[in-house]
Amino acid sequence: MPPLERFVLHRLWALDAEVRRAYTGYEFSSVLRQVTDFCNADLSALYFDVRKDSLYCDRPDSVKRRAARTVMDLVFERLTAWLSPLMPFTTDEAWTTRFPGSAPNAIRAIPETPAEWENAAEAERWSAVEQVVGAVTEKLEERRRDKEIGSALEAAPVVDLSPELSAAFDGLDAAEVFRTSGATLKVETGATSVVFVRAAGLKCERCWRILPEVQPETRLCLRCEDAVTDWDSRHEH
Repeated sequence: MPPLERFVLHRLWALDAEVRRAYTGYEFSSVLRQVTDFCNADLSALYFDVRKDSLYCDRPDSVKRRAARTVMDLVFERLTAWLSPLMPFTTDEAWTTRFPGSAPNAIRAIPETPAEWENAAEAERWSAVEQVVGAVTEKLEERRRDKEIGSALEAAPVVDLSPELSAAFDGLDAAEVFRTSGATLKVETGATSVVFVRAAGLKCERCWRILPEVQPETRLCLRCEDAVTDWDSRHEH
């Protein structure tokens, strides 16, 4: 699993323990609050916002896209079970729409969450990463308010980071995490600082990233060229 997927699995592991504890104590409002916070912060604001690009644009057989679909399946499986006592009709509709003819969602037990999903290192990493994402987003919002850009994909920011924060990005694509077309990370000893740089190149007509590799003839980046070629090869008549 890529680092982001490992983080979401860790959050599922941690939240599962809290949900079970709250139900044991009949703390129904605590269940709803914690699950809602998870959906808003971890899923909507981070995971889905980052991974939608991979789901839309990567080849179907890419590891990242397959990992995302696997984790989304595990999230769906648990959300429908965790919320079933509180939202029985909504969760049953969601479950039976996806699995027509299956037994009612209300009689499902909460699935066991593997202990190996616990990953304190990824939790610590993403706590640091989100600090940097917040600084980058703030800088881009300034440019958006000033009408200098319309989308984060028009940017390729340069970010100065401490050695500790820089280490948190090991193995990550900073541009993907920032939701920008490009990004440059520099290791400095001072506080985090962000310099706005406009993305250079042409816009890919498929993923909308602005990259130097996009050619006028194809209007596609290399990733999208590969994905389109793969699709065509699978659907030749």
